Amino acid sequence: MAKLLISFLAGILFGLGLAVSEMVNPARVIGFLDIAGHWDPTLGFVMAGALAVTAPAFGIILRRRRPLLAAEFYLPVKRDIDPRLIGGAALFGIGWGLGGLCPGPALASLASGSPVILIFVLAMIAGQWLAGRIAD
Repeated sequence: MAKLLISFLAGILFGLGLAVSEMVNPARVIGFLDIAGHWDPTLGFVMAGALAVTAPAFGIILRRRRPLLAAEFYLPVKRDIDPRLIGGAALFGIGWGLGGLCPGPALASLASGSPVILIFVLAMIAGQWLAGRIAD
């Protein structure tokens, strides 16, 4: 139960961070990608802030024998860059650039009640389901 509650609170904190930083606004992301037009550095500041907290914390946390709420750390073991990785990253980036949303902000944006966001999230879920079917 504690793991579920902490996961819920972490999700709420993440969603609030997205909302406060306005990363739920697709115009912010598109403005960051528009380096030839009216460039908006907000996304860069959000990324820099996340890295400033994560980079030192990651090293400290990995010195522990195990996480607080799991039996072991689950870290990526695959290190090679293959066509699936490049293709997936490219598809993610294209979708993010065109739509201005990625999964986290899209889910947080559902609170707005916007039909456009709902359609985006449904399409995102359908795409994830289809990708799972094709990959297996």
